[in-house]
Amino acid sequence: MDFQNVVDSISTAACVVSVETFEDGSCGKFRIVTGNRAYLDTIERPMENVELLTKKFVPNSEYTEYLTRDLNFEDSCYGAAVEKKLLHSYAHPARFDVDVWLNMSFLPLAGDEGNLHYCMFIMEISFKPNAKRLSAISADIASAVLETCIKLRSDDDFSTIMNDICEDIRELCDSEHCCLLLMDKAKRSCSVLCEAFSKDSKLLPMGKYLDENFYSIAESWKDTIAGSNCLIVKGESDMEVVRERNPVWHNSITSAGGKTIVLFPLEFKNELLGYIWALNFSAEAADIIKETLELTTFILASEIYSYKMMDKLHVLSSKDMLTGVMNRNEMNNYVDALIKGKKGESVGVVFADLNGLKVINDTKGHTAGDELLKKASAALQEVFSPHDIFRAGGDEFVVVLTDVTEEELYRKTEELRETAKKYSDLVFAVGYAYEPALAEVRTALRVADENMYLDKKHYYEMHPEKKRSSVNK
Repeated sequence: MDFQNVVDSISTAACVVSVETFEDGSCGKFRIVTGNRAYLDTIERPMENVELLTKKFVPNSEYTEYLTRDLNFEDSCYGAAVEKKLLHSYAHPARFDVDVWLNMSFLPLAGDEGNLHYCMFIMEISFKPNAKRLSAISADIASAVLETCIKLRSDDDFSTIMNDICEDIRELCDSEHCCLLLMDKAKRSCSVLCEAFSKDSKLLPMGKYLDENFYSIAESWKDTIAGSNCLIVKGESDMEVVRERNPVWHNSITSAGGKTIVLFPLEFKNELLGYIWALNFSAEAADIIKETLELTTFILASEIYSYKMMDKLHVLSSKDMLTGVMNRNEMNNYVDALIKGKKGESVGVVFADLNGLKVINDTKGHTAGDELLKKASAALQEVFSPHDIFRAGGDEFVVVLTDVTEEELYRKTEELRETAKKYSDLVFAVGYAYEPALAEVRTALRVADENMYLDKKHYYEMHPEKKRSSVNK
């Protein structure tokens, strides 16, 4: 067959790939036999910010002369050339320093010669995602993706939704374990958003591995994927590639019981949000898994990005930026929620007001006053959970506890007084109140406030020099 005439008849970038096989079923070399002018230009005249290993095309050279090894490309070429499948992929590779989308087709060709098999690779390049291309999928895959979209739009909380979707992906992959891991670049930390296990799995939860060193492992996955849009390891041969590229991670996977793995990055607006993977999956379903997850991860990344942005906005609107505890607005929302919430549970309120802050501000400056407020927050967080503490305004903090006994509440207030002694210049005026029902939280707030003023009055009677001249407290 005249392969040059074949590729020259294609208007977009096209080349012929030969796949070498052996009697034991393993693969040898993957070579670019020839290409049309549009394809050769992608090598000899690449786009700006695209770095290839060489810019000179030589017929019948291994494709790794131009690009780093790509297991997905090899798998698709094998499927088309050897198994004579017509394959399609729409990918967003990470190997280039430019935002490109590749619409790729792999067509089986006749003319096999002994252990050499041929396919044509056709590539269309665009610089933004094409909705029509993304949606050009089979009915089964469309159904799976649509189900994911519907769940993301449901009224359930985000955590519940993601757990359901994670289990769906695990079932799609017929895998032993599926996990969605988030990465925080600023803190260099990882967290598990959701994970799912098969009933007979003996694998440990990801939380067992998330120590201070795990971020470095997750950070190394980008190089392991090596510029492709995902990593699919279907057996020992593929796992050997992982061992060569990333021996530390290879050891981590295999020692944990991993034999096969699907790994997809979650990216949105050029920001890496984390990864989703399936461990010990069904290799026979690799093509369907890849095509489904290429689209599903695109949707999930968008949703997670929005969720994280909303979470950041909520933090900014609910936290006191100086002390790091919740602000008065969040306290009001919380109190309203308690009143509308469950009945019969007790509530305890602690008012903690700083004594002598005015004197500190007047004599040492407001910077010193701010430092004292930070000390107050630190002392409170030694005794109470951060989500129970609110800065109600100025020098006043409020702690709201649910399902607490009056004895526990008293013990906590005394512990706070003792903890404050560890910090220089820090003295609290403390008042607390207990109510047996959540609906009476406003009563507890009022009584705790009154008791705090009594405590403050006693303190200033004992230390008149620290009394604030402008406020009669």
